[in-house]
Amino acid sequence: MRQALWLATILAIGPAYAQIDLSGEWAGTFHEDLPHRGGMRLADYTGLPFNEAGWRKGHAWDESARSTFERQCIPHVATYALRGPAIIRFTKIVEPLSGDVQAYTLFGSYGRPRTIFMDGREHPSDLAPHTWGGFSTGRWDGDMLRTTTTHLKEDYIRRNGAMVSDEAKVTSWWIRRGDFLTWINIVHDPLYLSEPLIRATEYRLNVNSLVPAHPCTAVCTAR
Repeated sequence: MRQALWLATILAIGPAYAQIDLSGEWAGTFHEDLPHRGGMRLADYTGLPFNEAGWRKGHAWDESARSTFERQCIPHVATYALRGPAIIRFTKIVEPLSGDVQAYTLFGSYGRPRTIFMDGREHPSDLAPHTWGGFSTGRWDGDMLRTTTTHLKEDYIRRNGAMVSDEAKVTSWWIRRGDFLTWINIVHDPLYLSEPLIRATEYRLNVNSLVPAHPCTAVCTAR
């Protein structure tokens, strides 16, 4: 009886011990695919699983649109933002009495912070507004944080016109190994992609710098 009670107790508290602290500031390493992390040649969609609609959307893109005044402060959408040149910040939101992590905020690479809800809530209906950061929920798969993001605006996945639609859904895993953080990102888009797009990005713990504020913070907040 005591052994059964002991085993039940261990199983009940196991997931809490599996959780890894992701809070802190992390700098991108850019080792894995540097040519794809900055400027890209127009219509270079190598490795992207576009269907015909995705190809047509990409080739119809006008690069000069980014230089117009009204587009200067548009933040990157969540399908691309964390692959930009930036330091990111994870912050825990903790329930003060129980100590449970209710949510994470994730800030970096342009725009307002994203909230990752960890309290088991459902995603909103399809009629809810779509934003640059989308709506994110998270749960632990062992010691990996799995996040699901929906309700995104249409925007690019490469800065050369490669787009995903506002029907895109993003599933991500965050894996910490000491001072290194791996972000595995899978984009599902029924409109522009023929199969999921899988990418990974590496970060390293950065204790000597702060995430800079976006120069268009006021405008981004207004949007």
